[in-house]
Parts: sequence; C-alpha cells; structure tokens
Amino acid sequence: MFDMEEVLHPFYKCLGIKKGKLLDLGCGAGEPFARFFIDRGWKVTGVDFSKGMLELASTYVPEMETIQADMCEVEFESNQFEAITVIYSLFHVSSKEHATLFDKFYRWLRPKGKALFTYATKEYTGSDEFDGYKEFMKQKLYYSHKSPDKLYADLENIGFNIESTDYRNIGNEIFLWVTVSKPVTE
Repeated sequence: MFDMEEVLHPFYKCLGIKKGKLLDLGCGAGEPFARFFIDRGWKVTGVDFSKGMLELASTYVPEMETIQADMCEVEFESNQFEAITVIYSLFHVSSKEHATLFDKFYRWLRPKGKALFTYATKEYTGSDEFDGYKEFMKQKLYYSHKSPDKLYADLENIGFNIESTDYRNIGNEIFLWVTVSKPVTE
C-alpha cells in the first residue's frame, strides 16, 4: 500500500471540523481513507462496484457502511456529506461522465464541504486527453481524462471553488490531486 500521510492529514485538517460524514467513492478495501476517517470518529459510506473489494472492506473497515454500486449510478440525498473522496477511481470512468459526477458531488456535499480526487493527466497517459486502455499490473484497465484546463472549467461551471491542484508522485505514478469546496450559498 502507498503511504498517503502527505495527502490524508492536510485534507483532514482543511475540512476544519473534527467529525462528520465522508463518502468514499471507489472505496476498494477501505484503506487508507475510510480507515483514517473512521479512526477519527467519522461516519463513512463506501461505494464500490466490486463485491470482492467490499468483502475486503468488511474485514479491514467493518465500521464502514458499504454499497455495491457503480459510482455513476448511485444516488444520495442533497447536502449529506462534509467530505467526498474519489481516490484512484474517477479516471476509470469515461471522461464524458466526469462533469455529471462532479455535479452529483456538488449536490451531495453540504455547504463548506470538500471533495478530494485523483485525476489522470498527460503525466500518466502520455496524452493531453485520453479515453482508452492502459496496462496496469499486467491487466488492461480503462482510463480517461480531459486536459486540466477543461477539468477546472467543468468544476468552476458547476460552482466549486478549486482549493488545490497538486501533481504528486506516489508509488512512482504521477496523478493530479484536486481539492474542491462547495461555497456557502446565500
């Protein structure tokens, strides 16, 4: 497992609250994000389409509520979560769906809520924009992304404030880590 301390602590600190509700999309086995938040008293809902991953999550993070579903199809009530994490999973969804997903994130977050996600870019795929398959651990996996400028435009058009955009090399893979926040509405 990769060391996520350089990401976890700053994101947790920027939330500005001690406890709340986290939605972890593409949660996998629940490590390390769900575990980190549960250990700090948060209620965590994890969504993953893989039954096998959710079975692992029931072992590693039994306190997490899990939902087996495609992140593009799952629905929640508005203003439910203080935080959403989508780590190493959003780029496995068609880039045509990204703006629709971001719109859902906006609805699901409470005012002042924040989302953290990883985004593939040219540094990973070799292309400014990409929709196709790459080999990962001897398997072909689907990846997609828009250019960072188009990503930022989508986020701002939905109403998000972009708080940080950091290229991070974790485990010899470079991805763009993005934190956005939902403003307080008047």
